[in-house]
Amino acid sequence: MKWFVLYTKPQFEIKVAAALETIGIRAYCPVYTELKQYSDRKKKISKPLLRSYVMVKIDDHDREKVFAVTGVVRYVFWLGKPAIVREEEIDLMEKNLAGTYESIQVTALKKGTLYTISEGPFKGQSGKVVHLDHNKMQLELPSLGMLVTLKTA
Repeated sequence: MKWFVLYTKPQFEIKVAAALETIGIRAYCPVYTELKQYSDRKKKISKPLLRSYVMVKIDDHDREKVFAVTGVVRYVFWLGKPAIVREEEIDLMEKNLAGTYESIQVTALKKGTLYTISEGPFKGQSGKVVHLDHNKMQLELPSLGMLVTLKTA
């Protein structure tokens, strides 16, 4: 069995993962809890870490079964083959996604410098700053093959 990546309709990630589990397919939708500040209260909201993506652990010959679930669009492909996620990467996400995060504060960063994420779902990952705005930055994480946008203080 391998971990494959599914592309879903927008805002269907959690629903798709739950529906896949009910039909007996192991699914993982990494979510994090964000503390949202409203004018009269604070509220904890669960959000998917990877928008429109759900990982499924399934055999090659059972791959078509996922399309019975509403919200599944297609499998994600890499170099002409279905994208596969290593078990260690799934474990790393599960381990680091415990807790509630308000934001990550960063000071004195410049484009091109290396930065290690100190908290949040990608804690411990290092990457190069590729874009820096007044309230957010984009960090290239070569170990995960992705570009992450972080809010700055």
